[in-house]
Amino acid sequence: MDHRLEKALELASSLSMFNDQKSLLFNKLQDQSVYYYNGGKFTVTKNLINFCFTLISNNQTSAVIVDDNNIPIKIEILEEFYHNLLNVYSTATNEYYNDYQSLIKKRTKERLMDIDTNE
Repeated sequence: MDHRLEKALELASSLSMFNDQKSLLFNKLQDQSVYYYNGGKFTVTKNLINFCFTLISNNQTSAVIVDDNNIPIKIEILEEFYHNLLNVYSTATNEYYNDYQSLIKKRTKERLMDIDTNE
């Protein structure tokens, strides 16, 4: 097989594997971004966090929020709910960031090793 074709196939395989791993990391982020409260399931997003912040800013102490399953859930202590959302979001995104950085370093290291051994 032509050396250039072989290198192209290796690169395509490497890129595919990287994208698969990146996708798995994103799925893990989504799984870790779920918060259960009072029988409801809430996917923590920036929109939900901002909505709660807006309610609190308007002196709301409790609220009814529709969860992921379209069920209205009474949030008794809105500020506590908000802080828990922030914690879930921060924990999940920080872990996602760290895992992604590790993935990038691994990929860069593999590329450098590949260049060193083939020149």
